[in-house]
Amino acid sequence: MKSSLFILLIALKPAFAATGLAPKKYLSLPLGAVKPSGWLLDQLKVQANGLAGHEHEFYSYVSQTDWMGGDSFYSNLEEAGSYWFSTSQNAMVPSGILANSSEINAKTSAFLSYVLSHQDSTGWLGPEVNTTKPRFLWGRYPFMLGAIQMAEYDSTLTTPVVNALYKFVTLANTMLHAGQGLEQWTESRWEDFVIVLQWLYDNHPNGQEDLLIDTMQQLRATGIPWEKVFSPQYFPTTPVENIPNPLNLPIAWHGVNVAEALKALPAAFRFSHNQSDLDAASQGWDLLFQYHGRPSGIFAADEYLAGLEAARGTELCLVVETMFSGSYLYQVIGDPKFADRIERITYNALPATLTGDMWSRQYLQQQNQIAAKNMNPSYSNVFGLDPNYPCCTVNHPQGWPKFVSNAFLTTPDQASLVNIYLGPFETSTTLSSGNRVKAVVDTQYPFSDTLTTTLTASKAFTYYVRIPSWVVGGTISINGGSAQPVSPVNGLQAVSAAAGTTKFVLNLPAPITTESRPHGSIAVHRGPLHYAFDIARSQKVLAQNSQQPLAVDLEFDATVNWEYAIDPSTLKFNSGITTPALPSPIFDSGKPPLTISATACPIAWAVAGDTFASSPPTNPNCTGAQTTITLSPYGATKLRIGEFPVFQSK
Repeated sequence: MKSSLFILLIALKPAFAATGLAPKKYLSLPLGAVKPSGWLLDQLKVQANGLAGHEHEFYSYVSQTDWMGGDSFYSNLEEAGSYWFSTSQNAMVPSGILANSSEINAKTSAFLSYVLSHQDSTGWLGPEVNTTKPRFLWGRYPFMLGAIQMAEYDSTLTTPVVNALYKFVTLANTMLHAGQGLEQWTESRWEDFVIVLQWLYDNHPNGQEDLLIDTMQQLRATGIPWEKVFSPQYFPTTPVENIPNPLNLPIAWHGVNVAEALKALPAAFRFSHNQSDLDAASQGWDLLFQYHGRPSGIFAADEYLAGLEAARGTELCLVVETMFSGSYLYQVIGDPKFADRIERITYNALPATLTGDMWSRQYLQQQNQIAAKNMNPSYSNVFGLDPNYPCCTVNHPQGWPKFVSNAFLTTPDQASLVNIYLGPFETSTTLSSGNRVKAVVDTQYPFSDTLTTTLTASKAFTYYVRIPSWVVGGTISINGGSAQPVSPVNGLQAVSAAAGTTKFVLNLPAPITTESRPHGSIAVHRGPLHYAFDIARSQKVLAQNSQQPLAVDLEFDATVNWEYAIDPSTLKFNSGITTPALPSPIFDSGKPPLTISATACPIAWAVAGDTFASSPPTNPNCTGAQTTITLSPYGATKLRIGEFPVFQSK
């Protein structure tokens, strides 16, 4: 009897197994439902008026001639076109909509129409002309992510986009089963295609659930096993250039691949239903920032994972891809550590590697960056049109729009609205039971501790807002009532909103904190902002684009001493003067109203060549009189010291 029952249970086991896709903890809103306001809207407009919004007009890498009938379009689709899709569709689509730019919207619409109309009879997204190159799948992933956003914003595009995606998925499934379409980028970035497939499954399954799940499984089976890469057994704890990869997968230590792969295991969990995938994803996140993290929120990889030294670089593509992955991780897992870090990256690492007007960008930024010069043969630190590699030129504009688009979510039952990222936003949506709600957040955060939120709703509901982990002594006042201590659960403060209007004020102060860094140095934080010594600089134009004079390559060199140690006990926060509107662009030298002062003294601090500082000296001696220096938000600095030696002042 026992034996027969065991056999019966084994036979029925597939029936008990989880099928379909596991739900997310939180659901994103369609593009356009969340909009920036105040300084954040200005930031989107600065980006649209800068390199991101104009590069297609003159930059040969993504010139319009390549997608308005030119024969070079296909070859560009393998990388340039792929990243251009990521820019025009996956970044410039939301940029145009969020910045209310009719010019950008018209261009992205024309681009989408051109690509869809050139899909061939096999389902391949093209066009495909005058080439004998093999078909590789990865180049189409960013385009599909962007096309999804356009379909979400404009319902008239839903049918043609969904039909085109299914034609491609059917072809891709056949190719994957035959071992075709694979190369290192397809194998390392399979999660992007999985997310496209999950969008189809969640919103337009069309009776093709088995095809979609099977394609997800094939992508994972033919891709890099990120659960192994992110395990303590295999994950590197030092810079990787001089150590062998134990999995014989050096491409798995490539910085941008790692940034994108952070969302691979939560994406896999949705079809595997294995808790081990989520555990590995969370563990990999922690290992990455433990051994390669930066006070600016991001991790170091000057191409490949680079450890903790302040002079090692971080690629701009890596910054925006980590922001995208972190938002997805939060939506699937719900751990507030992901949201806290993405907010820190956005308000520090992202703007630090762009000039204030966003016409020039770096390839690599550094925590301690005393010059931005041509380090022949490396051009990585120069601020320019396309220093070192062009990928970051066309990929970086996704950062701000995706941050805005993911700032609000809903609970899985769509009964509640959840404000994850803090800043000046507004959103309108319809929750379950036809509850029409609107939330307007009036604030200068992160340049202020106060946020005033006005909710309007046709029915009563529960609203949630994230309280960051760095807040100490936070309070909430609802409808003019007395301020009460915030009491978040898993990082979220619940607010009971009645039908009609509810208004509440959050005050989210934070103490100054210091972070221990290598060689006994420290980094300085307050709230979401990391603070650094903004080194005054000279500027030299190294090159200027012949078609667009605003696109320049700039060399920066220090014009003041930067070799200081600071006394952490003397750090003092200065809140500045509150004004109705912040300066524009806010992330430039001297613009943010917040500073931190510190007692400092000059020290002997060696340089490596004339381009970057050596490691901070441990236990340095003062070489001159004590003085007071001012630390500014890291994102506003272009030359900086962000990790300081320490001394004890007298």
